[in-house]
Amino acid sequence: MALAGYLETLQRLMLSPPAEQAEMMAQTQREFDLAPTPSHQLRLALALAVPGHTGTDLARAQRLLRELLAAPETLLPVERALAFLELQKVDSQLTLTAENRRLQSDASRADRERLAAVNKRLQAELDENARLRKELSEARAKLDAIANIEKSLSERKPNTEGRTQ
Repeated sequence: MALAGYLETLQRLMLSPPAEQAEMMAQTQREFDLAPTPSHQLRLALALAVPGHTGTDLARAQRLLRELLAAPETLLPVERALAFLELQKVDSQLTLTAENRRLQSDASRADRERLAAVNKRLQAELDENARLRKELSEARAKLDAIANIEKSLSERKPNTEGRTQ
């Protein structure tokens, strides 16, 4: 298949509605299954590497492209170049995907750690508030006791003053 044929297939795959994309992927897979020639393998690998459709499978595309490039003599020079370029693109996409997952995981872990620290600080503040409320309650109780003692003393004073006269 000439370079133009590969590119035309990829363009049709990218521009087609999902149902047609699924049919095109199934047809490409059938062609490869019936005759696993290097050109069919390249066509399948290229189709699997097209982003944005349900048949996208970068890992499988990478494997197929690596197999093709392991035996470069089975490909025409233009197919070899296309396979090499596509493998570079797929490798980059997979690397970026892995890096993105790692960054998301790191961000999630950092968020969880921050949340745990905030929750710990919040719990410490709640414990401190509870301790202060308890101390305030105890201080109020002491003040009430002192007020009662003073009241009791002030009530006694007139009685004791009356006795001394």
